[in-house]
Amino acid sequence: MDQNLNHYRIFYEVAKTGNISKAAEMLYISQPAVSKSITKLEQSLGHTLFIRSKRGVKLTEEGSTLYTYLKQAFESIETAEKALRHASRLGMGQLRIGVSTSLCKHILLSYLQDFIRENPHVKISIECNPTFETIQLLKQDKIDIGLICDTTLEKGYHFTPLRSIQDTFVTTQTYLDNLQLREGDMEKNVPDDSSVVVATDYENMKDDTTIHNSIPMTGLLFFSDNKNDILSGIELSTKEILEKGNLMLLDKENISRIYIDECLKAHQIHPGQILEINNMDLLIDFAAIGMGVACVVREFVTSYIENGQVIELPMDFDIPKRTVGFVYAEHNLNSTAKKFLDYCYSFSL
Repeated sequence: MDQNLNHYRIFYEVAKTGNISKAAEMLYISQPAVSKSITKLEQSLGHTLFIRSKRGVKLTEEGSTLYTYLKQAFESIETAEKALRHASRLGMGQLRIGVSTSLCKHILLSYLQDFIRENPHVKISIECNPTFETIQLLKQDKIDIGLICDTTLEKGYHFTPLRSIQDTFVTTQTYLDNLQLREGDMEKNVPDDSSVVVATDYENMKDDTTIHNSIPMTGLLFFSDNKNDILSGIELSTKEILEKGNLMLLDKENISRIYIDECLKAHQIHPGQILEINNMDLLIDFAAIGMGVACVVREFVTSYIENGQVIELPMDFDIPKRTVGFVYAEHNLNSTAKKFLDYCYSFSL
């Protein structure tokens, strides 16, 4: 568009009113300024747009053609302005968030619940992916903000801390007892008159007083009433439990897994058996049914611990806390996303 939009606006108002004086009054400019603008537009387009008379102005054929298109354009602009005012009045907008499944369930949902209640007209979309994929979506402008654990970011992206989380290891007492029994010195710690049987044979063999500890011990074990005596002296360290047990971790590409791997390596812990799972909630559930020892976030498993479904493994080394926060492009934050961030941080105070 070669012409200044202001020239087209002046032309539009003159054509609509049919009078230069009225157009000047509506535009809050002088009549000479209106006439000068029309003359410049005519000279630039190479067409006479108005036939002037004492009664006012009348559009030429070329002027009518230009007016038809400009009328559609300016009406579209007015419609857009009305839509924006309406959206602002109702608090409408769009918010695209990237987040992992676990962070979404255990952290983001609580903020969204109250935010949506106060801003019911905001359209929200959620992309559930691991941290690295969330960052890629942000780079591709497919999300507005991401909720992630703190990690190294490229220049131009900003991370604002929201809260801290603590990694921990959980299992069941039954699994821990069985692991310690399996790894202990059975000849030293299991009396001859104690009964240890395989779970699948328990119903048929529970009344057989001739059963002794020579039975192969595989699978889930049931202990006799004196199991505390059996286990006395069989105390595995945290390091031994993590190395000898079935350690359940997130997949290797997950930022939480990378963090824990580095932590284990720093304390010279080398797990012998690892079960990889791509979802932390499944890790928690698998730990609760006695499949092994799971590395999870303590804040996500609190109810399981309180209900006695899992126990927290006593740690003989420190796992530093991690920070969860929002990441976004520094110069590409829309008003709805900014409003949500302000709400989250004020809610956290």
